[in-house]
Amino acid sequence: MINKLKNISKNHLVLYIISLFVVIVDQLTKFLVVSNMNIANEIEIIHNFFSIFYVTNTGAAFSSFRDQTTLLIIVSIFCIAIINAIIQREKFNYKLSVISLGLLLGGMIGNLIDRVIYKNVIDFLSFNIFGYKFPVFNIADICITLGVFIYIGINLVEEIREKKKKI
Repeated sequence: MINKLKNISKNHLVLYIISLFVVIVDQLTKFLVVSNMNIANEIEIIHNFFSIFYVTNTGAAFSSFRDQTTLLIIVSIFCIAIINAIIQREKFNYKLSVISLGLLLGGMIGNLIDRVIYKNVIDFLSFNIFGYKFPVFNIADICITLGVFIYIGINLVEEIREKKKKI
């Protein structure tokens, strides 16, 4: 175990620290909501734009796979294992790769913790944008989304660079 810790790169360490930070912030905000609000209660923060609205989701994004908690736990564990495998082989040519994978891993772990403990995910961030009431989400969801978009963006840029080198 100690030998493995000696072999961990600075990038890996930063990535895991980012993941841990995401999990802590995600779980702390959810704890505050659960401890101080009743389900379906809403606290308006910015009139007609942003509120804290405590809801639970037994599904995945946009309530897909509703009431499939066991399946979602298995899929989450599988995805975390895949991300961990990517992290282990990643050369981290870009600092954004470290950030994106840290955000993604932390977000996935945060929602997995909810599914295991509560059998659902706690959501509370509610936005009304130009009359469209966006689905309620949480910190983990933000981190997963940002992590995926940043990682895809990095890989697209890298692919374009590689194609330009060949020309």
